[in-house]
Amino acid sequence: MSITINLAPELQAELARQAATHGRAIETYAASLLEYAVHLPAGTSRLDWDRLENTLREMAQFSHKIPALPDEAFSRENLYQDHD
Repeated sequence: MSITINLAPELQAELARQAATHGRAIETYAASLLEYAVHLPAGTSRLDWDRLENTLREMAQFSHKIPALPDEAFSRENLYQDHD
């Protein structure tokens, strides 16, 4: 099947850049993106930039309460002291 899609020049340039990064022709790369999108389960959404920033902010919210540990705390011997 053949589909014609009109893209804005900047979108076409970004698609071409990504295709080149993956070592594929732009047509082949675009087809693989469409195939991937079709097979996504219903209700699946990607994490957008705002949600990512909010999630990271929430994770860091109380990071100032985490005590500083000496470098020795992360040595191999200390990490595996209860293993034989």
